[in-house]
Amino acid sequence: MNAHAEEVTSVVDIVKLALSLVFVVAGISAFYYFSDFQLLYRVLVLVAVLGAAVAVAFTTAKGRGLWGFMLESKQEFKRIVWPTKDEAVRTTLMVFLMVFIVGLILWLLDMFLFWGVQLLMSQGIK
Repeated sequence: MNAHAEEVTSVVDIVKLALSLVFVVAGISAFYYFSDFQLLYRVLVLVAVLGAAVAVAFTTAKGRGLWGFMLESKQEFKRIVWPTKDEAVRTTLMVFLMVFIVGLILWLLDMFLFWGVQLLMSQGIK
């Protein structure tokens, strides 16, 4: 009995998702079909139809799961400890300094390797 109930819920969810997709396609089609109406009215109707499509999609199990995920993400976002301006500036300057130092080291290494290869090549030609 339980497996049958899950299957019915799944079919109902699929129908709801298909209906919301039909809403989206119909809204976009109507937006372009009624191009002789003012743009403001067409946009308002399109937003209303898209809102209805989202509302229907959120009544499915996946939609409720997505809504729960968004609420949990909002709570997690509030828990983030953002650095102060001084910490951000100091960290940024430290990154620039380290990039400069590593670039300088790589440039010196490249210059000495190039010099060494030139020295070996000039000895081999003579």
